[in-house]
Amino acid sequence: MLRLTEIKLPLDHPEGAIESAILKKLQIAPEALIRYSIFKRSYDARKREDIILVYILDVETTQEKQILQRLRKDQHVVATPDMSYHFEVQAPRDAISEAMRPIVIGTGPCGMFAGLMLAQMGFRPLILERGKAVKERTADTFGFWRKKGLNPESNAQFGEGGAGTFSDGKLYSQVRDSQHYGRKVLTELVNAGASPEILYINKPHIGTFKLVKIVENIRNTIVSLGGEIRFQSRVEDLDIEEGQVRGVTLASGEYIRSDYVVLAVGHSARDTFQMLFDRGVYIEAKPFSIGFRVEHPQSLIDRCRFGTHAGHPLLGAADYRLVHHCSNGRSVYSFCMCPGGMVVAAASEPGRVVTNGMSQYSRNEQNANSAIVVGITPEDYPGHPLAGIALQRQLEERAFELGGGTYEAPGQLVGDFIANRPSQALGTVTPSYTPGVHLGDLNESLPEYAIAAIREALPAFEQQIKGFAMADAVLTGVETRTSSPIRIKRGEDYQSLNTAGLYPAGEGAGYAGGILSAGIDGIKVAEAVALKISGGAVAQLSSSAL
Repeated sequence: MLRLTEIKLPLDHPEGAIESAILKKLQIAPEALIRYSIFKRSYDARKREDIILVYILDVETTQEKQILQRLRKDQHVVATPDMSYHFEVQAPRDAISEAMRPIVIGTGPCGMFAGLMLAQMGFRPLILERGKAVKERTADTFGFWRKKGLNPESNAQFGEGGAGTFSDGKLYSQVRDSQHYGRKVLTELVNAGASPEILYINKPHIGTFKLVKIVENIRNTIVSLGGEIRFQSRVEDLDIEEGQVRGVTLASGEYIRSDYVVLAVGHSARDTFQMLFDRGVYIEAKPFSIGFRVEHPQSLIDRCRFGTHAGHPLLGAADYRLVHHCSNGRSVYSFCMCPGGMVVAAASEPGRVVTNGMSQYSRNEQNANSAIVVGITPEDYPGHPLAGIALQRQLEERAFELGGGTYEAPGQLVGDFIANRPSQALGTVTPSYTPGVHLGDLNESLPEYAIAAIREALPAFEQQIKGFAMADAVLTGVETRTSSPIRIKRGEDYQSLNTAGLYPAGEGAGYAGGILSAGIDGIKVAEAVALKISGGAVAQLSSSAL
C-alpha cells in the first residue's frame, strides 16, 4: 500500500475527484489502481470562502515498487506504515498467583483501556470503581442537574467511563505517538460501537449518549475475557510493605491482595490523593488552569469560521482554539471547546460548584461553549504537594456562595465583565448550565491576577473571532478541573518512584489530558504491568521446578 498525503480538493468536490487526484499524483492509468481508502480527512478554512478538504489516502496499485522508485523524492508518497498493535505478551495462566492478579483502580478512559489490554493478554484484571455503572451514574448525574441533589460517589466525575463520559467525547491529542497507540484506542472504540468515521475524520468525537453504550460494551468485553469489574468499591487504603504494594482495602473493609495496582483514579479523586500522600507515595504539585466557561451562539462561531459554508454537513459545528499572552505575564487560552453543546455541573463534593462542557454527537444545541482559563503554577499555591487541591476547593466553595448556595453557578455577561460592572439580566444568549445561573459579579470568584488576565484576553480574542467579546455572551464560573493539580511521579518502568507495584496512570496521576491520551497511557501502563508480571511468573515457575 502507498500513503498519499496533502491531497487537496474543493469542499464540494464531485464523487470521482479523489480517484482522479490519485491517478494524477501517481501518474498511472485507471486500470493500475486497485482500491483506496481514506486514512484521514481534515479541512483548511483559513480562506473561509474557499474551504479546502485535505486527505491522507492509502492506495493499492499494481505498480507500487515502480511508483516508490519514480517518486522517491516526493515526501507525500510513501509506503503505508504498519499501524497495527503488536504487543504480544500473554499471561502464563498456570503461574499467576492471587497476588499477581493486577488491580486497576478507576474505570475512566485510562483504567478502562488498561483493564481491556490486560484482559486481552489473559491477566484477568480486577477493576475497582468507586462510582456506579454508567447507566445508573447517568441517572444520578442528570438528577443533580435537575436539582435532585448531589451524590458524591456518582456524578460527572465519578462512575464508569470517568469524567470523559460527560464531555464532548473528543478523541484527539497532541501527545507523540510513534507506536500508534492512539490507533489502537480508536479501533477498540469502533469495535465497541463508535462510528467508523472516528478513524479518519480530523478531530473526531463520539458524544455523551453514544459514549454510554460504548463504555458498556467495553466492560462486557473485559468480563468476557476473564476480567472482573466491581462498582461502588472505593479504595480507602493502600497496603505498602517496605516500599512494595501488597494490596488494597475498600471502604467496606474488604482487603484484596495484589502486588500490582494500576492507579487510574482521574483528576478529582482528592481523598485518594490525600491517602496516597499519607502513605508516603511520592507526589508533587503541578501546573493546571482556572477560569470560566463562555457561551456564544453557535451560529456566530460557524459564520466566523466558515463564512457562507456555515452549516455544511462535512464541516459540522465550528470550533476554535485561542490563546493570549497577557501584560501581567499570564497566558489565557480556550480549553475543551464544545461546539453545539452545553455547560454542565461537574461538582463532586457538597457545597462546591464546578463547571465543564459537554456535547452530544449531533452537536446541534444552540450555544457553543469553551473554558477560558488562566495557566497557574505551584508558585501560585506553594508549600505543600496538595496545595493545588486546597486552592481548587477554595474557588469552588466561593462559586457555590456566589451562586446563592443552591448549586446554581455564578454568571456574568461578557460586556459587563469587561466593563467591571455586575450583570442584572440576560441578553440574547440563554445559558445552558443547569441547575441554573445566578447573575452578578465574577470579580471575587478567582484570584485578581486571573480576573485581570481574562478581562484583557476577551477583547483580544475578538480580533480572532469577530463577536467573541459580544456583550450578551455569558461567562459561568468556575472551571477548576482542567487537569490534575498533582503528579504522582513514576520511573521509566511506569512504577511509582518510591512504591514498587504501584502504577500511576492517566489524567489523575498527571500523565494525560483527555480521553485519547488517557487511553494511550492506559495501554502503556498495561504493557508495563504485563511485562513485570510475566517476568515474575517465569521466576515463580523456575523456583517451583527447583
